[in-house]
Amino acid sequence: MLTFLYYALMLLVGFIFYRHGQKLLRQGYRDRNGEPTQGMVGPVGFLVLGAVGCYLLFALLRALARGEVPCVGKGCAGQIYTLAEQAGPYWANVFFLLWCVLAFGYALYVTLKIWLRP
Repeated sequence: MLTFLYYALMLLVGFIFYRHGQKLLRQGYRDRNGEPTQGMVGPVGFLVLGAVGCYLLFALLRALARGEVPCVGKGCAGQIYTLAEQAGPYWANVFFLLWCVLAFGYALYVTLKIWLRP
């Protein structure tokens, strides 16, 4: 039951994140206060998020190719989950990496779309 709750909350947060990005894209050039519409991240945040997103994408592809993923979290630092021995924690960490890569990519997409408006 706890696993179901974890995945349901991850999907709910992803849906809320998606709706916020769509609201920013529909908003137009200016918000209600007359200020220019800001993206989800600023210029420095864009670079940092791009670098972290590339690292996580590399970690995700490496995990899928090798069948092992390092634990994502403080409680199990240094532990490696393999597909053959611990399939549940392996797929949970792979799903979390995928979720982070998609969320970061979507934030970068929305920000670029707002910055490059004609």
